Amino acid sequence: QVQLVESGGGLVQAGGSLRLSCAASGRTFSGYAMGWFRQAPGKEREFVAAINWSASRTYYPDSVKGRFTISRDSDKNTVYLQMNNLKPGDTTVYYCSQAPTAVKLPTTRTSWSKGTQDTVYS
Repeated sequence: QVQLVESGGGLVQAGGSLRLSCAASGRTFSGYAMGWFRQAPGKEREFVAAINWSASRTYYPDSVKGRFTISRDSDKNTVYLQMNNLKPGDTTVYYCSQAPTAVKLPTTRTSWSKGTQDTVYS
């Protein structure tokens, strides 16, 4: 199976920025899309961003559009999430994902990282 290992994240003041990275290793597949989700306690996993293999298309929900930017290095199977103008509502656990295509909903074919905590304080 593929392993997705995250780096970055942490504690930041509202209005600040964080940059997450996620490297895929193990059994990976060429042409796979990558993305980011987040999940707060008691809530369902929420789509944050996705990018296709060629990096020609990106997708964001309205909640982060204009503030978050996803990018990737397909040769290295690494995806990044630049988070700017962070708000307290962005506080939660973030997960990176890999799937055959860019998806906005989790599927049985989606692989996940273990998650990293991001905390935004006022």
